[in-house]
Amino acid sequence: MTAELAAVLPAVVAVLALGLWAVSAVGMKVRAIDAANSAAIAAARGEDAQAVAAAYLPDGATVAVSSDDTVARAVVTAPVRPLGALTPPMDITAEAAAPMEPGLPQ
Repeated sequence: MTAELAAVLPAVVAVLALGLWAVSAVGMKVRAIDAANSAAIAAARGEDAQAVAAAYLPDGATVAVSSDDTVARAVVTAPVRPLGALTPPMDITAEAAAPMEPGLPQ
């Protein structure tokens, strides 16, 4: 029994680490989507999209906002290291669009 446990334990630890990595990355993706949606809506209303999105994002994240006459768009990029220094960094990106509010100055 001990030999089998010793042989299987590294695989169990690897599967648990992969699961934690995936949960952390998906959590950041949800936060990035929320930030992009909020930033696009704020930009469509003529508000400060950067300040609205900052509440959802970690340090080092960027928010790019663009708009034309009909649509405001936001792209959020957040760097994340799901398991800290044990894993390489990766960028999570989310995009959103919102129709411009009528009556806003151009």
